[in-house]
Amino acid sequence: MTTASSKWNVTDIPDQTGRTAVVTGANSGLGIATVEALAGAGAHVVLAVRDPRRGAAAAAGVHGSVEVRRLDLADLASVREFAAGWQGDLDLLVNNAGVMNIPESATKDGFETQFGTNHLGHFALTNLLLPHITDRVVTVSSGAHRMPGSPRIHFDNLNLSGEYAPMKAYSQSKLANLLFTLELQRRLTESGSAVRATAAHPGWAATNLQSHDGSVLRRLFMRVGNRFVAQDNKAGALPTLYAAVQDLPGASYVGPDGLGEMRGAPTLVGRSAAASDPSAARRLWTVSEELTGVTFPLSAAATAGARP
Repeated sequence: MTTASSKWNVTDIPDQTGRTAVVTGANSGLGIATVEALAGAGAHVVLAVRDPRRGAAAAAGVHGSVEVRRLDLADLASVREFAAGWQGDLDLLVNNAGVMNIPESATKDGFETQFGTNHLGHFALTNLLLPHITDRVVTVSSGAHRMPGSPRIHFDNLNLSGEYAPMKAYSQSKLANLLFTLELQRRLTESGSAVRATAAHPGWAATNLQSHDGSVLRRLFMRVGNRFVAQDNKAGALPTLYAAVQDLPGASYVGPDGLGEMRGAPTLVGRSAAASDPSAARRLWTVSEELTGVTFPLSAAATAGARP
């Protein structure tokens, strides 16, 4: 139990014995820190990773009940295969995986890679697994959703063809994460489901995500920042863990409590006006369904009263 003089950390995670969680992008960075904390609290954690060998190497160092399953969020066939193989209840889904500021490229389905991986892959995964989920969906966004230049969803050009810039694409994908959470919670509430959708951002956390930046200058800047400003991956994972286990309202957004939300203990934080727009959230959902071929699977008749 935290007090006014203490800061929330992994020791405050309630007992997770008997619960099952899936963490995407779980073999390094924020993902493996999230796995370690949940498994350490008693949960059975599935590391959903693109490279099972790297996942197995990461899982070998975790104390607790874990397993590794292949999932490539840049390939909708892989997402469908992962979901089709799921049996039984799933208490918690952590949509953690992502790519950041990479050179222009496309997923196997032809989507701009950052939007396709960070948003569309998780959109499809969540909806396909939703009939199994009993408690919560946590999606990892970023403070980059509010970067200068009025970030928005480019509905007329989601792939940013002819106007691609790494940071612009990343910002769009992270804004999409928050709009997805907003609309998912609306639909869950409307359907009568007790499942909650929350979101989190890590502040500035030192992970290998920054090493793939398409700009040499930004990579240098990130390297310096990682050394002198950033939190480590364990501290960076705390907002995700807080969003996953604390009794929070649906659509809550968690981040660090320090200056500029760059580091610190997890707390509820605000989001941009663009990330709070219910009309944009509904439009993005409709477009995402069209692009992925995956729809919201729940109805009020199927879920009302189904869970206490």
